[in-house]
Amino acid sequence: MLNNLYKWVLSLANRPTAPAWLAFIAFVESSIFLVPADALLLPMLLARPERSYRYALIATVASVAGGIAGWALGYFAYDAIAKPILGFYGKLAEFEHLKASVNGWWIMLMMTTSGIAHLPPIKLVTILSGVVHLSLPIFIALATVTRGARFFLLAYLLRRFGERVGLFIERRLNQIAVLVLVMAIFVFLVSRCTIR
Repeated sequence: MLNNLYKWVLSLANRPTAPAWLAFIAFVESSIFLVPADALLLPMLLARPERSYRYALIATVASVAGGIAGWALGYFAYDAIAKPILGFYGKLAEFEHLKASVNGWWIMLMMTTSGIAHLPPIKLVTILSGVVHLSLPIFIALATVTRGARFFLLAYLLRRFGERVGLFIERRLNQIAVLVLVMAIFVFLVSRCTIR
């Protein structure tokens, strides 16, 4: 099912309505959807490199707006709406464990790693941020910086290096994500030790 969904998202890149689909998928990815916006953004960037930064901006704005929707789900409607969504994806137990074991610092770290590398999935972190009542302005700032960094970096790399880097990113996305996660955790731990 996920493979078919991924192929459907890829097929949207060739349509004239691709920017609207990109906005929609980036929005729902940040709150309830499984397929990352990158699945549509990458082929769009390769097809129209002159529009790279425009597409990155669309993805960033829509992703942050979707993140706010996820935050609101967690903050205002966790039991009524968010729990059934998490249960549908089989993520409820993982989410409940996270909810019981996080504090503000861990939420900010997860926002960073999730925004940049999808670890953990962005929808979990946006809902969790609302559940633990992370300040909305801090949430918006973190989401804007991390999601913007991801999408604009992809836009820059594909505009600068073209299809070769696109294929490399698509093949090695998991390894790149793990490397970014390790670096983010290292920076986080160093900053915590320095603050003390």
